[in-house]
Amino acid sequence: MTTYDFSLGHQFINGQQVRGRGPVLERANPATGLKLLDVDTADLEQVDLAVQAAAEAFKTWSKLTPGERSDHLLAFARELEKRADLIAEVETAQTGKTIRMSTEFDVPGSIDNVNFFAGAARNLQGLAAGDYAGNTTSMIRREAIGVVGSISPWNYPLQMAAWKVLPAIAAGNTIVLKPSELTPGTSVLFAQAAKDAGLPDGVINIVVGDGPNVGAPLVRHKQVKMTSFTGSTAVGLKIMSMAAETGTRVHLELGGKAPFVVFDDADIEAAAHGAVAGSTINSGQDCTAATRAYVHSSVFEKFTSRVAELMDAMVVGDPTNPDTDMGSLISQAHLQKVSSMVERAKEDGARVLAGGQQVSGAGYFYRPTLIVGATQDSEIAQQEVFGPVLVALPFDSDEEAIELANDTPYGLAASAWTKNVDRAMRASAEIQAGCVWINEHILIVSDMPHGGCKASGMGKDMSQYSFDEYTNVKHVMISHDPAAHRQWQDTVFKQR
Repeated sequence: MTTYDFSLGHQFINGQQVRGRGPVLERANPATGLKLLDVDTADLEQVDLAVQAAAEAFKTWSKLTPGERSDHLLAFARELEKRADLIAEVETAQTGKTIRMSTEFDVPGSIDNVNFFAGAARNLQGLAAGDYAGNTTSMIRREAIGVVGSISPWNYPLQMAAWKVLPAIAAGNTIVLKPSELTPGTSVLFAQAAKDAGLPDGVINIVVGDGPNVGAPLVRHKQVKMTSFTGSTAVGLKIMSMAAETGTRVHLELGGKAPFVVFDDADIEAAAHGAVAGSTINSGQDCTAATRAYVHSSVFEKFTSRVAELMDAMVVGDPTNPDTDMGSLISQAHLQKVSSMVERAKEDGARVLAGGQQVSGAGYFYRPTLIVGATQDSEIAQQEVFGPVLVALPFDSDEEAIELANDTPYGLAASAWTKNVDRAMRASAEIQAGCVWINEHILIVSDMPHGGCKASGMGKDMSQYSFDEYTNVKHVMISHDPAAHRQWQDTVFKQR
């Protein structure tokens, strides 16, 4: 029996890996369709136990100095490095993403996130200020909130665990994380690495289960002071409603429908490669994936022809093979959803220039797909597919391009491709999104914030800005001469 024996359970409560007492769910390997493992889920009592453990740990964890928390996080990063290969293997097995992506993107990105917040923990400062009211000194304290309840999605289980956990605990909070019941494995490994690094029991807790039975009770728990959620806009709105019942703070990173704007002066070869990478990363199961390519009519045919050519050349298949470019979708149900949206687009008159079909054989694979001939108000151009599907539409002016880019409910990410500095600056200013890349798409770094606007949510993951989500800001005013303040007091109150 080893530390990484998932038969011990998928819950991690107060420093112990335990079996859940809720229903057991059978999970398939998305790349084979065959059974991967049984996932145990938590019951209501275990959700409460996890919150109680976090609340108890908060009493001491929040009192550590920033340097002490930083040392814990640096040790945490080293523990993750020791088991990087194992974590990558589990991530690929449970999600169907390529081992190349797990090894070169997900795992190192998550470790970098831990290292970043180890440093950021020592730079969580308030503002020391001067005299704003006469004979006083005002200062700002940033203080930990308490127990954070976080809900993470299945598309990036490891990275989302890092994005949720690290800013919370670096700021002095403790956390109960509910990963998706589809992909809980690396979250357990993540928590175990933290324990082995010496983080106190109860600082990081994991409870697994579905939304109604585990997620909702976590959000509604009276000792949870903040909820952080990444997932669909529809579920995010429900979480806002539940959080309102107890006045809990919310941080939401929701859906996206990222525009990819190609102006007439763009490097078409670079843009085509960027579009393929941006639309097929993680099999397109990415909220920031390029999904709507708006291309100047003068280069539309050149761009779409090259994108189709590159998509057709992609190797789709066994995610454990290092030569594979794109792995599977997460489940049979999701494969059917993606396929159905493409079929409806074709029925509405759109044309498929590349892909547009499932891959025969075992597993849940779908070819990278490029669609043209759709309309701006069509389902395929407005709604999140969450698969390797890019729809391309032409435009004739810069004004039209920006108008089209903003013409969805979402505002998570976007990119603009141009050699003109003025055009790039205008696009970055006028496109409504939390991130606008110029001549790039999908690249993220721990040092910069990630989060959207409009129906894509509120608040930021990563970077120093994420501390705004996970801290309370307190104004402290100190009077230098209490007697000097009697004058304004006497004007308001009759002193006796």
